[in-house]
Amino acid sequence: MRIRLLDPGEGKLTVAVADARGWLPLRAALVRWSGDPMPELEAASASVLDFLQGGERVQAQARRLLDAAGPDDFVVEPAPLLPLQPRSFRDFMLYEQHYINAARGMVRRFMPEKMTLLQLYERIFRKPHPKLRPKPIWYEKPIYYMGSHINFYTDGDVIPWPDYTQALDYELELGVIIVRPLYNAAPEDARQAIGGFVVINDFSARDVQYPEMQSGFGPVKSKNFANAMSAVVVTADEVWGREASLAARVQVNGEVWGEGSTKGMQFSLAEMVAYASMGERILPGEVMATGTIPGCSGMETGQWLSHGDEIVLEIEGIGTLRNLVA
Repeated sequence: MRIRLLDPGEGKLTVAVADARGWLPLRAALVRWSGDPMPELEAASASVLDFLQGGERVQAQARRLLDAAGPDDFVVEPAPLLPLQPRSFRDFMLYEQHYINAARGMVRRFMPEKMTLLQLYERIFRKPHPKLRPKPIWYEKPIYYMGSHINFYTDGDVIPWPDYTQALDYELELGVIIVRPLYNAAPEDARQAIGGFVVINDFSARDVQYPEMQSGFGPVKSKNFANAMSAVVVTADEVWGREASLAARVQVNGEVWGEGSTKGMQFSLAEMVAYASMGERILPGEVMATGTIPGCSGMETGQWLSHGDEIVLEIEGIGTLRNLVA
């Protein structure tokens, strides 16, 4: 089921659910509902997180409202709102191919004097240079960094360009919303805690990122100035079984800049979330992302954002995320 947050202009936000006719605001639909009481849906009608936590029972009640709704009950093009303010943001790096591509792109952009030797090595040995590959620990554990959960934007928002970077990049990622508390969870329990899927753009200041990483600590100013999340959330039941085979695409100013697929993860989403819960509490409302889908960042393709660009990210079956870079 596709859901989003909607402002009907009455000072009270409402969850809205979609079908082919548009978006049905749940609060208003419940007022008009004349059937059996729906206390679970009423309790979850104002919060995307509460709706996701309600699971199949709440979704079934929402479907009953959809079936009973008339054409005048729907909103066709609601203004986008951030579906929830993340309680935290963990960004993983599940794709080896992205790591290799991005490392090669880093050399091309910031160490061009080394590019000739790198290309010569790869032509001779027909494989990536060893220094382009992740460190051994990456193959053993789903590594991530803690990003800022504060500076989150959504569909249609203008992304501010930090004045300390000349190399602003985009990164298309698959994101998940946690709806159950976890601690030292097994992968199957972690899988059950994923309630919804979103499109994520992990904006990155690449000329700042490299020296920050060389310091021995994780990224800070290169990452935390902006992340974006799609306004639409897709419930997990519609995605499971396809999460590792979804097509992805990046368009900038109407031109396709990158295409990829969610296949090729080093670890499953369940393993990813389970690792995050190892020795620490995970709470409902936290957001986690896979890391960049291969082929879907400027570092990989050599195409970089400029002031005024409109960027649109898309993941099959999940949705789109559109932003203007100011």
